[in-house]
Amino acid sequence: MRVLFMGPPGAGKGTQAALLAQRFGIVHISTGDIFRANVSQATPLGVKAKSFMDKGEYVPDDVTNEMVRDRLTWDDAVAGFILDGYPRTVAQVLELDSMLADAGVQLDAVIEITANTDELVERLSKRAAQQGRSDDTPDVIRRRLEVYTESTAPLIELYADRGILTPIDGLGDVDDVTARLVNALAN
Repeated sequence: MRVLFMGPPGAGKGTQAALLAQRFGIVHISTGDIFRANVSQATPLGVKAKSFMDKGEYVPDDVTNEMVRDRLTWDDAVAGFILDGYPRTVAQVLELDSMLADAGVQLDAVIEITANTDELVERLSKRAAQQGRSDDTPDVIRRRLEVYTESTAPLIELYADRGILTPIDGLGDVDDVTARLVNALAN
């Protein structure tokens, strides 16, 4: 199973992807985790990525694509994956299409996890307090949500046109959202 999770920052993609990856025995690949690992290790790509992340901006496609292409070649991704946080631009969709074609596979589903802005700001503010994340200040949160709407909302239409998009309400109890996702992926 190769699934893409989409949705704004704080919608619950990471939480749900981790739960479903465990349930289905596949790997959860989070671009946020890939970025943070590169940043914490101060790799050249990580230093470049951090300058954008700290401002609430998306990391440029060339940096992001290089990180994701490498991660999809790891042994744990061969049997399937849940990709969380990528692609975020039409150019990245085309790059992901190329990566998957090179591997002789395709996406089975694209899940859009939705939530309203006020809920997202509240969730991300709580996460910032718990984890001390410098990229989750209120101004940065609002900017990230604006950038999401401007940059990635067109991808929803693209995947809907391909017939593989399923929107899922991300509000409510974690178990309820998980049940909605499992039901959607089972169909």
